[in-house]
Parts: sequence; structure tokens; C-alpha cells
Amino acid sequence: MTNTRTKRLTAQVIQADIDAYLALKVIPDYQPFNLDYSLGRVSELHERLLTTQEAELHAQHALLAARDAAVAAQSAFHDVILGVKNQVKAQYGVDSDQLVSVGLKKKSERKVAVRTPKAAARPDEPST
Repeated sequence: MTNTRTKRLTAQVIQADIDAYLALKVIPDYQPFNLDYSLGRVSELHERLLTTQEAELHAQHALLAARDAAVAAQSAFHDVILGVKNQVKAQYGVDSDQLVSVGLKKKSERKVAVRTPKAAARPDEPST
């Protein structure tokens, strides 16, 4: 019966398994009754482990490269859109409908900052 796992084994467990395999290789008279545990079968699975680890490493590198390319593309696109917004503002003015269509606010729709004067300093109150 196959034991299908969904969680990864820790690096320590894998390393212990590899160490056991390397020790098994130097046992001269190892002859298991069940051929599923023969040195040849264990060697095949060790090779498969190494192959899949290598494939996973290449896939991780490809993912990192793709992520870097996506970030660069996003950044370039964002920079050009910021430039487009500046160009729309320069060409059509700060109060145009075109400005709103590219996601900016008209100058006339912005809140006017209201300045509140600082509270006048009170003279020291006598202490009681």
C-alpha cells in the first residue's frame, strides 16, 4: 500500500534518509526478502529524489526570474501611465474632463485647505 503524503518532510529527515542510504551502500551482504527494499530499488529512488530536487530548483529559479520580469514590466507600465497623466494635464488643463478620465481630480473639485488660526496663548492662571 502506498503512503501518499501531502506535507514535505523536513530537511533533517531527508538528510538522515540519505545518510542511511549511503551507509546501506557499503553493507556487502544486504539481501532483503522484499525486493522493494533492495539496493537497486533504493538507488533508483535516490536518483529520482535528486532529479526532482534539481527540477524543483530550476523551477524556483524560473519563478524568481518571471517574478522579476513581472515587477519590471509593472514598474515600466506604471511610470509611463504617470507620464501620460502629466501629459493629459499639460495638454487639456487642470480642470478638464480628460483629466478625470485618466483617474485624476479636477482642480475645481479639490477641497480648499482652510487654515485655522492657532489658539491665542492664555495668560497664566493663578494657582489656588
